[in-house]
Amino acid sequence: MAEPAVPRSAANGAASVGDLVSLAVRDVTRLVRCELELARLELRADGRRLFMSVALTATAGFAGILVMFMLSYALAFGLITAGIWNWAAFLIVAGAYVVLGALAMLVVYILLRRVTGLRQTRDTVQEDLALLRGAEENHKPAAAEAG
Repeated sequence: MAEPAVPRSAANGAASVGDLVSLAVRDVTRLVRCELELARLELRADGRRLFMSVALTATAGFAGILVMFMLSYALAFGLITAGIWNWAAFLIVAGAYVVLGALAMLVVYILLRRVTGLRQTRDTVQEDLALLRGAEENHKPAAAEAG
């Protein structure tokens, strides 16, 4: 026969407070252990997914770099076929990358100039501190008078 969920005392069939507290502690302990095990299993699964995502992103990035090199050579050799000297064709491709990099750095510069450095947060924190200092100064004379 299955064990009852609440142990019964022999006196009148009702469980004592100590038995109920013991049962509650046991159930809470079991619940916490189960929750920790579930969290561990979920973290392990999420870790595997994260690792696979990082590995696949790195693979895709490497493939993208290889494609960029191949397209660069194709562009240079296409310019050579169009009648441009070999050295000039490769310089044109390199110059295009320099212009592209310079435009990217210009965009980064513009975006970084817009960074506020938490100006509003800093201002509100300073206001809060000034308000607290004012409240402390108001309480100090009252404490001095009481002492």
